[in-house]
Amino acid sequence: TCSLLRSPKGFPKLKNDTFLRAARGEETEHTPVWCMRQAGRYLPEFRETRASQDFFATCRSPKLCCELTLQPLRRFPLDAAIIFSDILVVPQALGMEVVMVPGKGPTFTEPLKEVEDLMKLRQKVDVTAELGYVFQAITLTRHSLEGKVPLIGFSGAPWTLMSYMIEGGGSTTMAKAKSWLYRHPEASHRLLRLLADVIIDYLVGQVAAGAQALQLFESHAGHLGPELFQDFALPYIRDIAQAVKSKLKEEALPLVPMIIFAKDAHYALRDLAHAGYEVIGLDWTIPPQEARAQIGKDVTLQGNLDPCALYAPKEKIGELVKKMLESFGTQRYIANLGHGLYPDMNPEHVGAFVEAVHAHSRHINKH
Repeated sequence: TCSLLRSPKGFPKLKNDTFLRAARGEETEHTPVWCMRQAGRYLPEFRETRASQDFFATCRSPKLCCELTLQPLRRFPLDAAIIFSDILVVPQALGMEVVMVPGKGPTFTEPLKEVEDLMKLRQKVDVTAELGYVFQAITLTRHSLEGKVPLIGFSGAPWTLMSYMIEGGGSTTMAKAKSWLYRHPEASHRLLRLLADVIIDYLVGQVAAGAQALQLFESHAGHLGPELFQDFALPYIRDIAQAVKSKLKEEALPLVPMIIFAKDAHYALRDLAHAGYEVIGLDWTIPPQEARAQIGKDVTLQGNLDPCALYAPKEKIGELVKKMLESFGTQRYIANLGHGLYPDMNPEHVGAFVEAVHAHSRHINKH
């Protein structure tokens, strides 16, 4: 249960550190597994908990975030929990209003249209004041997990957040946001820098609150080509890893493994391999062997089963998992999907995926 009566520190001892060992490149008995969007609408209990609440009100309730984070772990033997939150809490911290519109998704009431609109954003953000509710949710959840598995914190990456702030929501082309990169490169860098600075403090704050690993989501990397990625995404991705690590050292906080997930950015895997992250998350569009060849042996890989594979019959899911494990190898590897779970997925098929990873990886390791 998620009761608020615990001391902020003195966390329970971690019982299953398989995920952290794999992230650091240490040997594991089985391949660890978790799923992006594992706390989500595919679970009836999630829909029930969320039913009466506005989405962002849920994000601001540490108790509800804790409950939603724990739900998938009551059902499946996952090797990690990821805090229930949203990447758009960062634009909110900058003073932008975001509402969740049913059937449409997150919507900014006043997206950035002109360069002058940057002046409306908070230029200095006190993350504890603006995002303290996420830190509280992390501390509460870390206690409530009782050391069962590690807790992952996360943030959106600067380009992905910038694209939402300009588009005002989802987009198939990102034409408005990309037009800024071509028309207003300096203003774009100003915005990306502002976002990066907030993200750095936000991620460090998550570790201080109890997060044991961090994932940076560059979900919209696929809308950039190699050149735009080099100019407007990669420098900030690199900088975030470096700055977070040096601040963690300064503040005598644990140096937690960091994961970069740049969706559809297979053109940038070699660069990402040297960006300062322990783990690279992969979407389902790249063959495992090719990813390993580009990234090398010193970085752990995470991914990359096509989420739609979970619509297959359970036996077929087992076969696909076995093939994936044989391709990646069972070590320096964290099994996951190549993107998040979809709302209409059958929880039993998610269970079949998790169990297949454990069973097949143990079998491969023995033989």
